[in-house]
Amino acid sequence: MMNKQNKKNYVEEMKKNFNSHNSVMIAQYQGLNVNELDKLRNELREKDILFKITKNRITKIAIKDTPVKDLEKYYTGPTATALSSDAITTAKILTKFAQTNDKLKIVAGFMDGKVLDDKEVAIIATLPSLEEARAKLVGILASPAQKLVSILLAPGSKIANLTRAKSLKNNS
Repeated sequence: MMNKQNKKNYVEEMKKNFNSHNSVMIAQYQGLNVNELDKLRNELREKDILFKITKNRITKIAIKDTPVKDLEKYYTGPTATALSSDAITTAKILTKFAQTNDKLKIVAGFMDGKVLDDKEVAIIATLPSLEEARAKLVGILASPAQKLVSILLAPGSKIANLTRAKSLKNNS
């Protein structure tokens, strides 16, 4: 049982977390054991995603004066909150975990000032992450440069091949 000071500290900590992260995902975890929760928590932690098992009544108090106040209605039952600056990565990890473990249910999310339902979170999980998008962009930008280099080098290689063939012919 939390005393009054612990509750106050918890509310302040949660307010800070809700104010400092622009992505929030809410999931219900009823039936997950400690090992399963630890596995999920560790996977999220590797990507700097904060995963908190929340006390709903106190979390509802903490959420009131934050940008994510519209998520209050989703805090029912055994609820966990994932907070990060990257909604896509968070959605990907939670969705992947939920696909292999039906006890985790993604309830809602918050991204770019908008509340997302579970279907929208699933759609976001299919988007490329920032790292994947950057890699694709670099590939697209590098491709024309590689083609240009091969075109510019082609005449020189053709001349070299012709010269070599001619010298081989003369030597025979």
